[in-house]
Amino acid sequence: MKTAAILIGVLASASAFAPAIPATRQMTTALNDVPLANGAMSFNRVCREWRCKYDGDKATSESLEAVAKVVDDLLPEIKKASPDATVNRLVCGGCLDFKLMTTVPLDDFGPWEENGHPPEAEFLERIKAIPGISQVETQTITNMEI
Repeated sequence: MKTAAILIGVLASASAFAPAIPATRQMTTALNDVPLANGAMSFNRVCREWRCKYDGDKATSESLEAVAKVVDDLLPEIKKASPDATVNRLVCGGCLDFKLMTTVPLDDFGPWEENGHPPEAEFLERIKAIPGISQVETQTITNMEI
């Protein structure tokens, strides 16, 4: 009897560590999502990416430091693109890429795009003037958290 009680206690506590039964994943598309890939994916957020190459080592690059100052100066204006805007900064030390990605809901992208993605023109102009910055480009892409 004592052995049975111990065995039941061990089994009951061990079940707390058992993996959960995975839920089947269902593809759902909200009414305002735009379907892609025959409905296999969709998006409701759009990203405007500003990118360039910088020179030097990522830890000591003066051109990258200068870009960071431009971002700091313009970040409040960038975030005005939408109350739901997210801004991500990406830096690759291997290929010397700098990217700033501003993602907004689909409904907010049209008006922002019609106005020229402010402050895009000022941002691009300022980073083009930085010694060591090259290949300044932009791209519009979907950016969906999954």
